[in-house]
Amino acid sequence: MSNQKKSLPLRFPVLEHGAESLVQGYLMRRNILVYQAPRKNEGYDLICIHPDPRKKVQAVRVQVKSRYQIDCDRSVIVPRRSRGAFDFVIAVFLNVGYFYRQTGVKREPEFYTLPAVWVEQHRNKRSKWRKLSLKQRGIDRFKNDEGFELIANKLGITYPARPRERRGRRSQEPTTND
Repeated sequence: MSNQKKSLPLRFPVLEHGAESLVQGYLMRRNILVYQAPRKNEGYDLICIHPDPRKKVQAVRVQVKSRYQIDCDRSVIVPRRSRGAFDFVIAVFLNVGYFYRQTGVKREPEFYTLPAVWVEQHRNKRSKWRKLSLKQRGIDRFKNDEGFELIANKLGITYPARPRERRGRRSQEPTTND
């Protein structure tokens, strides 16, 4: 036998579910109504819809893929069998700590919202697992809020804002120069 220890895969179910919950929270923060699909559902984890029940738009299916370590290879595995079953993949880098190096600077979680077409075009064709590397030029256009905006746009959801008052109508608030 060799002196090398075999590295056992680490599984953290709480972190996996936490990644989905974080994505759900950030999408809801953007005024996107989000429901969790049943556990172990094939192809997608979240269903996004327009918050206005009068708007008739197609639901958006999101598959969430997460990595917990900061020092990972910045890739996720999107199974080939899930092709056509999702509209977006959101890759979540939870950045909870270092698992391969001893030290480093802690980071906030990062989210990349990747359209299905982009995922298919950028999978590593040589990889047995068809890994999707996020060490690519131009990937920042999918990061965090910019990425979540892709889903909001697909659903036709404008950014939440206070409605503008009609012109010519007097404000009901008292003025301060009395």
